[in-house]
Amino acid sequence: MATLGIDLGTGSVKAAVVSANSLILSRSSKTYAVNSPFVGWAESDPLEWLRAAEEVALQAIQLSPQSPQAVGFSGQMHGVVVTDASLNPLRPAILWADTRSAAEAQRMNEELGSTEMAKLGSAAVAGFAATTLAWLNRHEPEVMARAHHILQPKDWLRAALGGKIGSEPSDASGTLLCDVATGQWANLPVEWSGIEPSLLAEIHPSQEEAGHVTLGGLRIPCVYGGADTACAILGLGLEPGEGFVAVGSGAQVVAVMKEPTLDRSLSTHTFATNGNKGAGWYRIGAVQNAGLALKPTLELLGSSFDEAHEALSEGVSSDDPIFIPYLSGERTPFMDPSLRGSWHEISLGTTRKMILRSALEGVAHAVALAVQAVSDSGGEMPETLPLIGGGSTNALFKQLLADCANRPLANVEAADAAVIGAALLGSGQTSNPSRLSHSSVTFPRDKEVSLLSSRRDKMLHLIAKSR
Repeated sequence: MATLGIDLGTGSVKAAVVSANSLILSRSSKTYAVNSPFVGWAESDPLEWLRAAEEVALQAIQLSPQSPQAVGFSGQMHGVVVTDASLNPLRPAILWADTRSAAEAQRMNEELGSTEMAKLGSAAVAGFAATTLAWLNRHEPEVMARAHHILQPKDWLRAALGGKIGSEPSDASGTLLCDVATGQWANLPVEWSGIEPSLLAEIHPSQEEAGHVTLGGLRIPCVYGGADTACAILGLGLEPGEGFVAVGSGAQVVAVMKEPTLDRSLSTHTFATNGNKGAGWYRIGAVQNAGLALKPTLELLGSSFDEAHEALSEGVSSDDPIFIPYLSGERTPFMDPSLRGSWHEISLGTTRKMILRSALEGVAHAVALAVQAVSDSGGEMPETLPLIGGGSTNALFKQLLADCANRPLANVEAADAAVIGAALLGSGQTSNPSRLSHSSVTFPRDKEVSLLSSRRDKMLHLIAKSR
């Protein structure tokens, strides 16, 4: 049976018709705007999501040799859509990248404490639903007075297309309003956020039928779906003890777990996988500053990724400057939105090439710190880590990552893992028998590991001095 997967991302939506053995039969995608009317804000118009999703679904259905018999949804985590009783958005959706609620995040951490926050899966950070809702209650009470539903992005999209109103464990676990172990809304953070519990949707299994949606002229049964990373885990066919590293605009280090062991250091996040409540969990080290930091840094220097990679071909030197890549604060392992980027140890002998490769090195260290944080917090990962995303495509940068993390890295072709996972949920599956195979393993080099470890220690010392 062919199914349709729809993945509602931050800047684009993808749709794909997927066969019973997880092969993509057709695909389509469309971008939309992320708006920032004020510094630190990140918003989108949900109606743009709706129009884009209808367009790409129609294209995927028309291009497919098989008609989809069901629909599954995947979506960006942590965001908030506030609607009236008819599901009309009362304001733009506030996204995970939004930092306006930094003060609320600090207050939540202080008032609830580390033990309670660990039960919710994460330290409080700006851009998660609980802190965003606290901000809205304080700054836009007239909107919240009219609110009838508070939904995560993909849950709003499914309902707006005609499906049932509801949430599911993987998305609910990323709100800071849910007990990660039990998969239930938690009274204390809900009360802290200032919202009425009735505004939150009931949590259902990810693969449970959720009515019908109308797409491409077809009325198709749908399921509740899952969060994007959880769907990627499903699409990759990963099991407990396995994981991956994804490097793109941000970076994610993921370890799939058997039990909801809590990270009491609060340097990582613990979320639920797809399926029933309490079916599974994963630990994630979330890095904001990968391509997100490199792109503007290289533009500032009038450079490009190609030139930076060429500089990296000469190898990192002990005389290279130290680049701290945290242009927009950082999550793992610092959970500090106030961190900023900088260069250090620039001398008269510093060349343009040294500056460029130090920028790549700084980002690689940020990813390596997330690998270390996930491992130190009990997240079990395979010795050879699958590597996906744009950061896996350049052999020089991949080698730098392996050296910084001191772990072998294996390329996996998984550009559409989340949309495949969504389609699998649509067919009622919570596991993927068609596991993706590794290729092109890159091993760390002892000499470079030693040099880079020493330079990362310098970087951490400089960060500690600045805080």
